[in-house]
Amino acid sequence: MISVIKHKKKFLIFSGTLVVLSFIPLILWGLKPGIDFTGGSLWEVEFTQDRPSNEAILSSLKDFNLDNALIQPTGDKGVILRFRNINEKTHEAAYRYLNDLAPLTEKYFQTIGPTIGQELKTKSLQAIVVVLILIVAYIAWAFRQVSRPVASWKYGVIAIVALVHDVTIPAGVFSFLGKFYGIEVDALFITALLTVLGFSVHDTIVVFDRIRENLKRRPSEDFSKIIDASINETITRSINTSFTVILVLLAIFFLGGESTKFFALTLILGVFFGTYSSIFVAGPLLDWAGKRVKK
Repeated sequence: MISVIKHKKKFLIFSGTLVVLSFIPLILWGLKPGIDFTGGSLWEVEFTQDRPSNEAILSSLKDFNLDNALIQPTGDKGVILRFRNINEKTHEAAYRYLNDLAPLTEKYFQTIGPTIGQELKTKSLQAIVVVLILIVAYIAWAFRQVSRPVASWKYGVIAIVALVHDVTIPAGVFSFLGKFYGIEVDALFITALLTVLGFSVHDTIVVFDRIRENLKRRPSEDFSKIIDASINETITRSINTSFTVILVLLAIFFLGGESTKFFALTLILGVFFGTYSSIFVAGPLLDWAGKRVKK
């Protein structure tokens, strides 16, 4: 039997250190926004013969500083390119260079202005805030009959603290990648974070629900022992579920296209640390809250 509560200080210090280290690059550099947030250009072309490799396409565009463009294959011979905003002169020159690489037909060229980017950013932040509020409300309602020794609303607050841990670490990693490797975040990054929120809170609620059941069955037992027992009863399920999800995400990361690579990386980090927090952060925080009530 793993005694998580016995070593709770070590787990909480470790998690706190990771969160602080994640906040440092976020404060210093922030996240590097992609064209979904800053505005940019979408360009769809279809090659008349075989489609060149992504590396060859990016290489042909490097003279225009577009070698960090995102490429999404479409159909058998087409691609959609997403890159920074360029003027018509650069667009025409890029078309010639790409046409020299392989004959092609342009299907459309579209500019996304920064107004749309700002709208997406605002709606993304609103979506995260609304999700967090709804999570607290749901957990407080679901655990309304649990009052010993921690009030039901505190379960929701602890779940949110664990969620902050789960999304801050991937965000910190991407802030570092954006600063030193030019990795941009886009709407898929926000989608991944929202997915992590849902996955992580599900794991945490599984542990909390087992604690609630054990409190009803063993009302006289020490709260710390009930938390430890509940974690041990759910830990195998949590780890196995997350492991299978991460295996699929690793396949997407290594074998999928460029457009989904960093989406998969965000989910891998979020699922891993979400599983960790549901076991080694949420439980110890609940025990800490219980001891505060006793004092």
